[in-house]
Amino acid sequence: MDTRFCRPHADHYARHGSPYKRSYGAREINPYRAAALAWLEANQTDKHVANAVDRVATLLRTAGPHVEAFRLRGLSPQERAKAAWARLRKAGVDPRRVVAAWLAVEMIISDDPQAERKAEFKQVQAAKLVHRMASGTHKRWSEGPTATEMHVYPRPRGRVLRHMGEALETACELLVEHRGSGLFNRARAKS
Repeated sequence: MDTRFCRPHADHYARHGSPYKRSYGAREINPYRAAALAWLEANQTDKHVANAVDRVATLLRTAGPHVEAFRLRGLSPQERAKAAWARLRKAGVDPRRVVAAWLAVEMIISDDPQAERKAEFKQVQAAKLVHRMASGTHKRWSEGPTATEMHVYPRPRGRVLRHMGEALETACELLVEHRGSGLFNRARAKS
């Protein structure tokens, strides 16, 4: 039972990282993701870019064994977050795309005149983007029209997003601290 918010606002807080502000939609954030990825590719030799990409690659490598999405029930939020990183590793997601997701959230928040400025909101927004990159488990038994299929998608909400977001923020903090202002100014000039 939440002592601060009513049920709808508590659920909104669990899903979005803010009891009041909704998550950014794909139409809003995709231009920032594309700009961040292009900037990362153009500056891949920069030591801070390489550091952030290496840290994300380490998150993927050290996530532990891959856990199917339908086997997550009963796991702690930390274990579920590690399972999400392992799903990304299994799907072969490029660590630069993960770093670009964090930079896109940083850029859209800096451009938003009514942005939620709390770190938790940023972490949840970035974790939701990353969670969608390889979110589910898909199984198929037999062939033909009688084939049985199963598609399971874990819900992106709660403490799992906070754990993923904290890890991602730690991985990208030096890049944002040392190179963020130039990237943010460049993104504003394009929009």
